[in-house]
Amino acid sequence: MAILPTAWALLLIILAGCHVAHGRSSSHGIGVNYGRVADDIPPPRRSVELIRTVGAGSVKIYDANSSVLRVLAGTHMRVSIMVPNDIIPGLAASAAEADRWVAENLVPYYPETRVKYLLVGNELLSDYSIANSTWSRIVPAMENLHMSLRRRRISSVKISTTLAMDALSSGSFPRPPSAAEFRPDIAGAVIRPLLRFLNGTNSYYFVDAYPYFVWAGNNQTVPLEYALFQSGAGSRYVDPGTGLTYTNMLDEMLDAVVAAMAKLGYGGVKLGIAETGWPNGGDYEQIGGNVHNAAIYNRNLAARMAKNPGTPARPGAKMPVFVFSLYNEDLKPGPGTERHWGLYYANGTAVYPVDLTGARPLWSYPPLPPPENDRPYKGPVWCVLADRGGEKLTETAVGDALAYACGQGNGTCDAIQPGRECFRPNTTAAHASYAFNSYWQQLRKTGATCYFKNLAEETTKDPSHGSCKFHSSLG
Repeated sequence: MAILPTAWALLLIILAGCHVAHGRSSSHGIGVNYGRVADDIPPPRRSVELIRTVGAGSVKIYDANSSVLRVLAGTHMRVSIMVPNDIIPGLAASAAEADRWVAENLVPYYPETRVKYLLVGNELLSDYSIANSTWSRIVPAMENLHMSLRRRRISSVKISTTLAMDALSSGSFPRPPSAAEFRPDIAGAVIRPLLRFLNGTNSYYFVDAYPYFVWAGNNQTVPLEYALFQSGAGSRYVDPGTGLTYTNMLDEMLDAVVAAMAKLGYGGVKLGIAETGWPNGGDYEQIGGNVHNAAIYNRNLAARMAKNPGTPARPGAKMPVFVFSLYNEDLKPGPGTERHWGLYYANGTAVYPVDLTGARPLWSYPPLPPPENDRPYKGPVWCVLADRGGEKLTETAVGDALAYACGQGNGTCDAIQPGRECFRPNTTAAHASYAFNSYWQQLRKTGATCYFKNLAEETTKDPSHGSCKFHSSLG
């Protein structure tokens, strides 16, 4: 019997759905970072259900939370746990302390919870405030933890750490990749011992690699399609040092790390991606952070990694990959993109459909909302007290934030003093909006953000009223 075109298309979608379901049950999808810097996300059991719904084969947490690890028991998902940054010097100084940490934070859950990676710290070499106290102690802490695992005959857990792209001298955009090298302040003292340890234990160098930031900072020269794994013949880069051809930004970043490792004599150390992804939202002046681009990036990433393509310098190399992140985390400070990397909103609703097994055909996804900020926003922006849709903000918290804003700038709150042009209405809320904006406009060029512990938000609607004028981002 002939099948009509529409029926044939429906059959293909059904078959694709069966393929996705099979991929999810086998848990072979790329991993997801399960961050919890939020005040209203679902509990661990529901969160693990959501992780499985998107087909993730592994999960990475930023601690060794007992509630999370118990729920992950029996799921067969590969699990990565993390040693907090601040206790690393203590673990390096005492083998007994390292053994105690393993006994309390790993042993009670293993092997029912399939712990695969023990990550010692998060982006330690990006924090210069701990250079003297911690950097030289990373590898000794790893060695003590490794000895503890060996004494307990736990050989399947690999020890590593996670490093941002700023471990390279050229940072996130090391072009050409073959010229990349580690920063001179860490290359010999920290990175070489780290690579020696990773090589000797057959572990991975885990990098946090975000093409979004490369593209956002270089959008005039790096095509968006190149960052989103959508480049055609006209969007390629050839490394003049190696002759290797690149079709996407992530491969360039990964091969830069490979080249830098080779320069220290450890070009064979395996590579893993601890974090990558694309923001689904952000501030008005942050280009390209939207649902459309986030969905395209993560869908293409999953489909690509399902084929184990490796990179031009390491074709066919398998690597663990973790998408950032499970949720939009509303309590993360900094610019708006920091709170908009999730596959899910805090209420457990999907931001967009995605299959991390990479099995679902890209054409089978429903249409996405069009991107609205792929070009820089040129209009004025203000920073005001957040509108929570009727939710009442805590008066004390707003008052504290108001006091902070007034105490930081130069004359930040002069206009809301009694008798001045912005004193009326004489309410904490009205004064907070003025103070937030005044502080932000004055100090944003030095890194200030419109956040104030999640009490502020940006707006393109002028909040000025009467004789009270709010300065905007345009002056």
